[in-house]
Amino acid sequence: MAEEAALELEDSVKPKSKQKLIMFGVGGVVLLIAIAATVWMLLATEQTSEAENTATGTVTEQAARTGEAYYAAMPRPFLFNLSDNGRTRLVEIKVQLMVRGNDDDTLIRKHIPLIEDALLTTFSGSDIQKLSSPAGKDELRQLALRNVQNTLQPVTGRTVVEKVLFTGFVMQ
Repeated sequence: MAEEAALELEDSVKPKSKQKLIMFGVGGVVLLIAIAATVWMLLATEQTSEAENTATGTVTEQAARTGEAYYAAMPRPFLFNLSDNGRTRLVEIKVQLMVRGNDDDTLIRKHIPLIEDALLTTFSGSDIQKLSSPAGKDELRQLALRNVQNTLQPVTGRTVVEKVLFTGFVMQ
């Protein structure tokens, strides 16, 4: 009987140690899963924030493009002479520049001499025949926009002017 009691004790001790081993194993697996999930979440958050930072530059630039429109009038009209079959014609063009946001408006006003130079160079190189037609005026407006943007790009580091608008156009 004593031997049976000893056997029963040995049998009952082994399952408890197996239970402890299983419990520690399960606990270890759960701990590893928790660590892996935490690392994965942290890496996903860093990648998301990097993507957001990259997109923020684009969004900021788009927000500037969709902001409130400001119109900066050139302080003086552009007066220049063009030759037309031996006859000199006087042309006067009043210009306003459309920009987005108060910051761009301030920036444009700061660089008015540079803008006036680019516009006067563009206008004085035009052809009187083209200026006589609406399509020619539109072409001159687009050329003026490109020249102003190309002139301001190195100075400001971005495209500031969205449109060049003719608010007065007289040819004599």
